[in-house]
This record gives sequence, C-alpha cells and structure tokens, in this order.
Amino acid sequence: MRKAEPVAQPSFAEIVREWGRIGCVGFGGPPAHIALLHQLCVERRSWLTEAEFERAIAATNLLPGPASTQLAIYCAWRLRGRPGAVLGGVCFILPGLLVILALSALFLSGSPPSWLRGAGMGAGAAVAAVALRAGLSVATPIWRRARGVSRGRVLAYGLAGAVGAAVAGQWLVLVLLACGAIELAGARLRGGVAGAAGRILFSAPAWPALAYRVSGRIDDALARGPLLVVSAGQGGTGALAWTALKVGALAFGGGFVIVPLMQADAVSTYHWMSHGQFLNAVALGQVTPGPVTQTVAAVGYAAGGFPGALLAALVAFAPSFSFILLGAARFERLLVNHGVLAFLRGATPAAAGAIIGSAVPLTAALAESWQDAVLLAAAVALLVLRRGVVQTLLLAGVAGVAAALLGAPIPR
Repeated sequence: MRKAEPVAQPSFAEIVREWGRIGCVGFGGPPAHIALLHQLCVERRSWLTEAEFERAIAATNLLPGPASTQLAIYCAWRLRGRPGAVLGGVCFILPGLLVILALSALFLSGSPPSWLRGAGMGAGAAVAAVALRAGLSVATPIWRRARGVSRGRVLAYGLAGAVGAAVAGQWLVLVLLACGAIELAGARLRGGVAGAAGRILFSAPAWPALAYRVSGRIDDALARGPLLVVSAGQGGTGALAWTALKVGALAFGGGFVIVPLMQADAVSTYHWMSHGQFLNAVALGQVTPGPVTQTVAAVGYAAGGFPGALLAALVAFAPSFSFILLGAARFERLLVNHGVLAFLRGATPAAAGAIIGSAVPLTAALAESWQDAVLLAAAVALLVLRRGVVQTLLLAGVAGVAAALLGAPIPR
C-alpha cells in the first residue's frame, strides 16, 4: 500500500492571506468562524486532519475568552509554530477591528444626524433578543448533556449566573468563578479530582485579584506614556485595562458573556458611555466580521478615543495569544484533566445563565417606546423564525432609520 505523501505546511504569506480572508468574511460569530477554519485547514488544504481539528475545538473551548479567536490562533500555531500563531491571530482579528473602530468614530463621536442615530437605536433595541438567543444556544446543549441530579446543579448555576448578570454588575465575574469553584469542591468531595489539580483550580476566586494587580502595572506603565493617557469620569487607564482584561481572560461560555461584564463598567461604574451608546456598541460588534470581543474596542473608544480603543483591544486579546503561545503544547492534557472539567461544569452553565440574564439590563436600557416594538419583532425573528443575527440587526437598524424619518423621538 502506497504511503501518503506529507502535506506541505503553509508559508507565512499563505497564513496572512487565508487568516486575513476569514477575518474579512467571518460574519455570524463562532459557528461561522469554525466552519471557515474547518473548510480551509481540513477540507481544502488538508493541513490538519479531522481528528486534529476536533481536538483543537475541544481544547480551545475549555479556555476562557473568545473560543473562535483562540481556535484561529491555535490552528496557525499547529502549522507554523509561534510566529504563525501571532500572524494568524492578528490577521484574523484586524479586519473586524478596523471596521469597528471606524464605526465607533461614526456613532460615538460628535453629533451624527438623526437618521444615523435612529439606525443605532434600532439595532441596539434588538440586542437583548440577540443575547437571549445566544444564551439559549449555549445553555441547550449543556442541559441535554446533563443527567439526573446533575441537572439540578446545572439549573442552580444557570440561575446564579442570570441573577448575577441582572443585578451584580461588575461583580458578575465572581459569580462565575464561585460556581466553578463550588462544582470543583463538590467533585473533590466525591473523590473525582486529583488533589494537585484541585488545589490549583480551587484558587480560581483569587484570579480577579491577580488580574487587578496586572492591570495596575499596565496602568503605571501607560501613565508614563504621553500618547496613552485615558481619563474619563472615574476611570483611567487602569480601569479600562481591568475591564478589557475581564473581557479577554475571565469570560467563560462564549463571547456574549462579555456583554454584562462590559455594561456594568462602561455605563454604571465609570460612565464612559450612555445606555444607548452601549447598545450601539454591542450591535456594532455583532454586524462586523470577527469575534464579538471586538466590542471592547468601542468601549475603549468611548473612554479615550483611538488610544483607548487600541489599548482595550490589545489587553482583551492578549490572554488569547498568551494561552496558545505559552500553553498550546499542553492542551491535550486539558481534555483529560478532571479538575479543569469539573471547574467548567460549574462556570459554563453560570456563563450561559449570565448571557440570558444580560437581556434584563439591556432591555431596561431602551429609552423610547418604539424601540420596544423593534425588540419584540427582533425576538420573533430570532427565536421563532430563526433568522440570522446579522440580518435581524440590519433590519432593526433600517426600522430605526424609518422611525427617525417619520418623526419618532431620537435623543442625542
């Protein structure tokens, strides 16, 4: 039997071209990104086998942060090592980031015309429905996999996350970590977790304090630079870095869980944005290609213009690169690490609940009665008719333009 010839690895130029192409056409969130990467790496070029790609998905789904971004970085790492991972990740992220920076300047600075503000208000009105659909899409397979008494724990973690997103504000991350720690402690008591792994992961509630110290060091470093002094309301550079770090390093269960994390800081705590502007920012993150994590760049723009946007994006995506560059060689161990899996059995249902619960403050942020009608129509389109998210948001934006032209109230 003839031995199969080895598949040539891609050049760096190919990684730039192909990962950049996916970054340009990757509308629709993680499912679209995964499909495009599979089509490229497995079907068209045979750079990875089906089994290798499936293990890559499983490993990156165990990490906090934007899973599809980490999958893009990891696939490039498998093909060309650390230089390939950096190139692939940057090319995947950059196209959507540039678009969202341009749209942030259009929507969040100066005084845009009423029809443009109406488009933002219309798309923003649909965001709560998008959150509900995203949360249900994460929660449904978790519930189906759960059996017997474990369903009670899944429901409890989900409810904790939902309540946390609705009322806990910036402390939501502690709710997520606590749910993971509780499940891990229960697994240890049942004798299912090795002691060393359990001790490492049981320290998870200390992660926010560690991240805060890191963000403080970022604050000190950036404060010395004349071009990156961000000051808005109560929050300076350190506050923006901490917000972005939570978005990039502490978001379990999918990209949309960052929404309640960002909303509390950007609107309620530091007052970088109004509720309406935040809804616009989330809508922009949904209608642009690439990961929804890029929404943090719009928050950074509101906090400190283009320097703030670039800082927020840099800090938010740095953990994804760090996880791959420093730990990718050990990813296979994550798939059989009982401690990791136990922690995620608590944190992931809580994150799904948080996504669903985020619909409460997002709905409360609507300022005009006509937006309620847009939200209802969007909920029907997304949850009943199963329309696409991008299509629904664009139509909601068109409805907002029509409302503005018909004389509906469009606050500045």
